[in-house]
Amino acid sequence: MPETVAVARLEGYDSPALDRAVARLLETCGYRPAPGERVLVKPNLVSAGNAVHCTTHPQVVRAACAWLLDHGARVTVGDSPAFGPASRVADASGLTSAVAPLGLKATSLKRAVPLALTRGGTIGLSRDALDADRILNLPKLKVHGQMTLSGAVKNLFGCVVGFRKALAHNRLGHSHELFRSMLMDVYLALPRTTHLVDGIRTLHRNGPINGEPFPLGLLACSDNGVALDTMAGALLGLSPDRVPLWAEAVARSLPGADPAALHYPLERPDGFDLDGFILSEERELSFAPLRLLQGRIRSLLKHFAKN
Repeated sequence: MPETVAVARLEGYDSPALDRAVARLLETCGYRPAPGERVLVKPNLVSAGNAVHCTTHPQVVRAACAWLLDHGARVTVGDSPAFGPASRVADASGLTSAVAPLGLKATSLKRAVPLALTRGGTIGLSRDALDADRILNLPKLKVHGQMTLSGAVKNLFGCVVGFRKALAHNRLGHSHELFRSMLMDVYLALPRTTHLVDGIRTLHRNGPINGEPFPLGLLACSDNGVALDTMAGALLGLSPDRVPLWAEAVARSLPGADPAALHYPLERPDGFDLDGFILSEERELSFAPLRLLQGRIRSLLKHFAKN
């Protein structure tokens, strides 16, 4: 069966046009929350540094939350940055002020429970995410120096609680095969998820944090995160051997990994202009011990400064 990927062309984050596009994409994918459904909205709140460009745009999060609330959902906005609270990144990106009129705020995902990994070991996945009736995943489409491309599947790594993400980099970062397998295990362990990717202003040159905005003008949605990422990889002219998570999806024979089996009921992705788009230089997956220690100290200082 083909996997549906709904694509819209949007030149900016203008509120009325964005609201209409978000509604159309979610409805095209068949998503309509039941009254009272507990929905975790999961943006990409990776870092307060360069937050305006490296996080999901606040207006995309606002538009998605407003649509959910209009349909009677009970909405929580949450993420788990590796260093520091989600609220700090939300403040820096403008998300706090964007969702405050809706009565919402960004919170840190907590309550780690062990998830057994396919290749051995465990990782601490947030009970806050596991207990949701549904997740609306709102990744930022961007280049990634370690994984080539960051999209729907990679963004759900943020459901791993806090510093455990940095530890996973250190423990599994010597092997792309182990690291990509862990990321896919996390993706497959979570409750039913719909994915809406912000590619209106992507991040290129040096992701996932210190890159530059690129005006792609794309917003896309799917119930299948692998399919959404496959669309993005094919759009960028990449192949599974260049994108570790795409290679993992192919190795597991997951639905959505074949670009020829994707169905586009709205726009097709091949009409978008990528002239001048530049990938990141590849970097090591593993974090050095000193970087881990420095990051943990910064995280604790930010936590106490917030409280």
